[in-house]
Amino acid sequence: MSSAYKELYGGAVTAQIPSDSTDVSSLREVPDNQEVFVHPLTPQSIIIEILEHVNKTDEEALQIHFEDLAERNDAIGDNSKVLSVEKLPRENISMTQCESAWYLHGQQFVSKYKETEECKNMVDIYMTVYRLPQFTTDILVTMNDPIQIRY
Repeated sequence: MSSAYKELYGGAVTAQIPSDSTDVSSLREVPDNQEVFVHPLTPQSIIIEILEHVNKTDEEALQIHFEDLAERNDAIGDNSKVLSVEKLPRENISMTQCESAWYLHGQQFVSKYKETEECKNMVDIYMTVYRLPQFTTDILVTMNDPIQIRY
């Protein structure tokens, strides 16, 4: 899979994004704090969000962001679980003003368009939070990868 650098947020940020992905803002309205890209042939998506800094430890902040996503996906309780969490080594972070970055792999059972319980899809969630407390900001990058789709 090839990638390309794309300007985000009107050029304020540059990120490496799969080159064949579609910018969702060309299809529908996207909130100002988000950039959303979808794969042209699969239900995978990448969401980049600029969020208010969660004034907790890094691991707690990551967990809070994951739980917020689960709530928005109506995937709370047994419909959401964290599989692994790890701190990213500083040398792997190209964002120079980032204080720290943490990665989470989780799963959520999600009903698209609020379908019935039997139609919930199992989605692997790959989430990274980049902490920028000096700007009272967390940058959250989430990749959604549906691994079991039910109709």
